[in-house]
Amino acid sequence: MKIGLVVIGKTDARYFVEAIDEYRNRLAHYLPFELAVLPDVKNVKSLSEAQQKEKEGELILKALQPGDYLVLLDERGKEYTSMQFAAYIEKKMHNVPKRLVFVIGGPYGFGEEVYKAASEKISLSKMTFSHQMIRLIFIEQLYRAMTILNHEPYHHE
Repeated sequence: MKIGLVVIGKTDARYFVEAIDEYRNRLAHYLPFELAVLPDVKNVKSLSEAQQKEKEGELILKALQPGDYLVLLDERGKEYTSMQFAAYIEKKMHNVPKRLVFVIGGPYGFGEEVYKAASEKISLSKMTFSHQMIRLIFIEQLYRAMTILNHEPYHHE
C-alpha cells in the first residue's frame, strides 16, 4: 500500500520544507509515501469562499486515482492518540488495496464534492494550525506510527 498526502499550495518557509523533507526521507524506509502539492487557486480575491473551495476541490479530485481511499484532515474529523493512529494505519495497510490518500484542504476547508468523495475525516487537533505546519505535524505522526508498528524506540508512552 502507498500513502499519499495531497496539499494545496507549496510550503514557503525553508525550515518547514527541511523538516518535511527529513520526515519524508525517514518514511521511505517503511513504505512508499507521495506528497502531491497542488497549485494555489488563482485570483482568490475575486472568488467567494464557496467558489474557492469548489476550485480547490476540482484540483483535489483530479489528483486522485481510481481505487484511492480518501481521508480528509478536517477539524470535524475523528481524533486519535499517536498509538491509536498507528493502529488505524496498520488496519488500513491490510484493508486498502491501492493508495491511502490524506488531504489537507485550503484555508476554508473542503467543498461538498470533496466531502462526498471522502471515506473518512480525521482531526489532528482541536487547535488550528497553519497549513504549512499541519503538513509537518501529519508527516511526523505518520513516521511515528511506523516506528510504533515496528517496535522502534522513537515513541515513548
